Amino acid sequence: MNPGIIRGAVRPCGRLRSHPSNLIRVMPAKGGPKISATSTPTRASSRPHVIVIGGGVIGLSIGWRLAASGCRVDLYDKGPVGMGASHAAAGMLAAGVEAEPGEQPLLPLCRESQALWPGFAAELKAASGRPVGLRREGTLVVALTRDDVALLRTNYEFQRKLGLDLHWLNGAEAKEREPHLNPRAAAAVFSPADGQVDNRAVTAALVDAFVASGGTIHEGFAVDALELDGGRVRGVVVNGEVRRADMVVLAAGAWSRRIGGLPPELLPPVRPVKGQMLSLRMDPAAPLASHVIWAPKCYLVPRADGTLIVGATTEEKGWNADLTAGGVLALLEAAWRAIPGIEELPIAEMWTGFRPGSRDDAPVLGPVPGVDGLVLATGHHRNGILLTPVTADCVADFVLTGRIDPRIAGFGLDRFLKGREAAA
Repeated sequence: MNPGIIRGAVRPCGRLRSHPSNLIRVMPAKGGPKISATSTPTRASSRPHVIVIGGGVIGLSIGWRLAASGCRVDLYDKGPVGMGASHAAAGMLAAGVEAEPGEQPLLPLCRESQALWPGFAAELKAASGRPVGLRREGTLVVALTRDDVALLRTNYEFQRKLGLDLHWLNGAEAKEREPHLNPRAAAAVFSPADGQVDNRAVTAALVDAFVASGGTIHEGFAVDALELDGGRVRGVVVNGEVRRADMVVLAAGAWSRRIGGLPPELLPPVRPVKGQMLSLRMDPAAPLASHVIWAPKCYLVPRADGTLIVGATTEEKGWNADLTAGGVLALLEAAWRAIPGIEELPIAEMWTGFRPGSRDDAPVLGPVPGVDGLVLATGHHRNGILLTPVTADCVADFVLTGRIDPRIAGFGLDRFLKGREAAA
């Protein structure tokens, strides 16, 4: 057992992770675990005690930033940390090729966070001792048919007008970069700035960095509700017990709307968007792909260890987490059309996840109007890994200073409330 993990009141009640210098006593009791005493490393008296709800990359990165700044930080997750959307993701840093019509306001934030990733990855490795698999070979978007080429050209021209650095390749040029592509590949777009990280490695590194900075993880402790009083958040309710804090950061991804205590109009408009994915095992000495590849109806993400991730469906199925024959078949067929050689590869893993989608597919970041001390960091949809550095910096800065960073000023909850206020 790692010295930084103290287990008590074993599951389903929960598990605590803390820095070894913390003292945490867990007392089993009817209705759930009770934390009777906690002492933390010396903190600046001006720093708030913060509770973070959600143990994915967003919650962990914010918690790490705050703990490293001298805050006492307690992070709660209903299950093992990092096993939601952060575990299910593919880790793409695709600010360029994923830019779509209607999402222009989000593009500057995505590009800013993408530019932060090299420094963030280096800092995270220094704090945790773990590399996070940052790769910067670029990304290819491949067209296989005449119709694919027409759509690719339309997207390329739209994205170029946004100032993105993209390069049109003919079929031969695409196969020079990726020799195992379908010989019929007709064209491709190369985005040199788009890359990837290993999202599961990022999560593990964030856990270690957060704990090393003095943060405490309450794993398996579901937050039932926010504790509000007089227009201010006073803490959270866990198993009927109020855990008090000066500020609360709600970063529970697709589950954010399930946390009680807020009036309906102030609940973040976040829903689960199901995705089915799978991975194949390549020979790491002779991989079938070296770039992230977007093909019609799928994407392929190669890892250094030979893993090839194939994703992903996009389904409005609520909380249905079933893997389906049709979903897996569609992914495998699309991947095979792009790289026929995958036919002989063994399947390593198959899984589903829930992206936290908002009404406009952009994150919900910043304070909640009328509820002092409550901060949102949710709704990142397919960009959670990409937006981790900028979200961590901006949300942590707001907690510490009360200042809303201009980079996230347009992504607050208030953008969904304006129509209601006007109607009222």
